[in-house]
Amino acid sequence: MSIFLHILLTNVLPMGIMIGIGVALQRAFKLDIKTLSKLNFYLFSPAVMFNLLYTTSISGKLIGTIMIFLLLFMVAQYALVEAVIRIRGYSPGMKSAMRNSVLFYNSANYGIPLNELAFSANKLTLAVQIIVMMIQSLVPNTYGIYSVNAHKANLKAIMRTILSMPIIYVIPIAFLLRGLHVAIPQPIATPIGYLSSAFIGTALITLGVQLGNMEWRIKRAQLVDVSISGTLRLIGGPLLAWLIAASLATVMPLDKLTIAALIVSSAVPTSLSSVLLAVEFDNEAEFASQSVFVSTLLSIVTVTAVIFFLQIEI
Repeated sequence: MSIFLHILLTNVLPMGIMIGIGVALQRAFKLDIKTLSKLNFYLFSPAVMFNLLYTTSISGKLIGTIMIFLLLFMVAQYALVEAVIRIRGYSPGMKSAMRNSVLFYNSANYGIPLNELAFSANKLTLAVQIIVMMIQSLVPNTYGIYSVNAHKANLKAIMRTILSMPIIYVIPIAFLLRGLHVAIPQPIATPIGYLSSAFIGTALITLGVQLGNMEWRIKRAQLVDVSISGTLRLIGGPLLAWLIAASLATVMPLDKLTIAALIVSSAVPTSLSSVLLAVEFDNEAEFASQSVFVSTLLSIVTVTAVIFFLQIEI
């Protein structure tokens, strides 16, 4: 129990405090979530992604291994949530909202600080989390946008929206500049560093603001759906990750620390991206918000439990 409490107090609670500050700020000052979401989408998230990819040494072998895991993991998650969607018989808008609440998880503003706390800023596990964050940044900004608009917009308009997202350009540019050993001029590197450093705090505050902006109660009509979403994300996610990582370890060189990092990365709550997409494109925003709220709240216990059972040794 003492180890469990230690993990809760040192790994999870610091993020909870930052989220709580965001909630308090929203209740006191009624901040504009649209402005904050745009700052995250177009400024802080691209900056931290560029900075991490440009400054972190990530081997091609590790990238390949993690990509194989993520492909299998996303396919397994999709199959699981699709089975639930068919059983429940959702409308087109609700189908995409449920998929997004499970497939898009908070690998950035929850996953990065969690990784740094749980693994004591280990460079290998941080590299693993960066690759996960890269994919989880790309998917909502491509498939996610398509998913929430497919039933109500034409393909040309959807593609125009996707191509306006800076993250899809930042990732290849960062890899290219690092691969060619191109030095970033100091007048440019310094602002990127400032923006990157501001990311975690701003992202957690933004999550808190969004949570403070919604009703802190689940409507009875959505109770089952929100519960299903939370269960698939917080319990189904790490269980699937464990099964897939353990299976891959029998045929690929996956060490225990990498496996642990992959499982922890999959245990985080629903991404704020699912809410931002729902709000931006008017698609089941209430369900999306409640899914984020409930999964974030319950993750205090479930994420602590995952780290406890993994018995991480650095």
